[in-house]
Amino acid sequence: MRAIWAGWAILAIPASLAAQEVTPLPGGASAQGDLSVTIYNNDLALVQDVRPLDLGKGRVRQSFPDVSARIRPETVSLTVADAAIVEQNFDFDLLSPSSLMEKAVGETITLIRTNPATGAETRERAKVLAVNGGVVLEINGHVEVLRDDGLPVRAVFDRVPESLRARPTLSVTLASNRAGNRPATLSYLSSGLGWSADYVALFDDKSGTVDVQGWVTLRNTSGTTFNAAKTLLVAGDVGSSNDSNQYAPSYSSRRTTRVQPGTESANREQLGDFYLYPLAERTTIADKQTKQVSFLDAKGVSASSAYRFENPWLGTSNEPRSAASVLRFANSGAGGLGDALPAGTVRVYVRDARGQPQFTGENQIDHTPQGSTIGLPTGDAFDVKVQPTTVSRTRLGDSRWRTQMRYRLTNARSRTATVELVQGGLDWGDTRIIEENRKSERRDAGSAAWQVPVPANGEAVVTATFDTRY
Repeated sequence: MRAIWAGWAILAIPASLAAQEVTPLPGGASAQGDLSVTIYNNDLALVQDVRPLDLGKGRVRQSFPDVSARIRPETVSLTVADAAIVEQNFDFDLLSPSSLMEKAVGETITLIRTNPATGAETRERAKVLAVNGGVVLEINGHVEVLRDDGLPVRAVFDRVPESLRARPTLSVTLASNRAGNRPATLSYLSSGLGWSADYVALFDDKSGTVDVQGWVTLRNTSGTTFNAAKTLLVAGDVGSSNDSNQYAPSYSSRRTTRVQPGTESANREQLGDFYLYPLAERTTIADKQTKQVSFLDAKGVSASSAYRFENPWLGTSNEPRSAASVLRFANSGAGGLGDALPAGTVRVYVRDARGQPQFTGENQIDHTPQGSTIGLPTGDAFDVKVQPTTVSRTRLGDSRWRTQMRYRLTNARSRTATVELVQGGLDWGDTRIIEENRKSERRDAGSAAWQVPVPANGEAVVTATFDTRY
């Protein structure tokens, strides 16, 4: 017995085995029909495929190739006039060099070896004994391991096993009451299809306006191309039994986008509590493709630049810290934008002295109703600083404390900068500000905010005394 060993991995077919010979399959065109694809934000899509079927009478088996490779079989719905579903199967064992070799265990194949010096080919029959980290063959009574030594070798298979499919296929057994051609509507949910929104905002500080362009980014990792599909995008997170950490808490920071929710109704179709963004034309969503489509182009939207600094409870610093640069705008009709905005990333650009747009930062927005006021942090300010200091802490009793805070704000810019100074961590219950040198606003239970104008090339000081349980 002759044994030859080489670490040949079946999932990484070497170049010498890349050309496998199999029985040709009929037609390379898609078997899909009239496609409609509804894509949600959370890696979920509803596919509706209307195909004409020529059915006989009685129990018939019908295959539906070119469904999503990441179909959720339990969600399949098939509507066919005068026919009922008896059984359905999703065949996801796809035809590939590795699956061919695995299915050939116990079968006999042909090996064609080419002499690199002369080009002469030799053929020999080989029985596949095992495919476990390598291919073990029986050739003329000897056991060999198929080598990956770079020499040209082809494996020729006599047939394609019936269990292997060239494309993801759903097979259905139907009880048909009559023979004849009729349309069938196949519907199912699939993962591997998703979309997100991206925005480009060109801010003009002098005019106090921003141009906003919105792009939809489609991603397809479903293993299947969807041809000429009517595509509808749903903005919002629909419930799914596959969701994890659905109720995980979120934590804010000084870089969090702040939104004052609006109350305007957008002139856009809704599906329950979700907004719909249909693509204007049918589109092909190719497998392993990222596609971008424009859905928003607003010019001259009212906007302004601002600064924000959020200090945690008892936050104190030996050195001044940068305030966050904030772009403020509204998506109200009066402000010039006038649309509900799906969640996504906003990238902000500002023209330099030569008129060239330069990137200045980005941040996320959540699904935002029309009429909202948005405060988008884009980075740290170079010239605007804040130094918070805990001046004193006095215990008043078992459960009461008095805390004195001082905030020194500096501005190295040649014009006044207004800083939104926020003191957080006040949600301990029964928290009072008993003294302050500038009037604050309590926007929620956990924070107090001051609007502080800091003069050009100058500074400002805010002081406050808190009565708290901690």
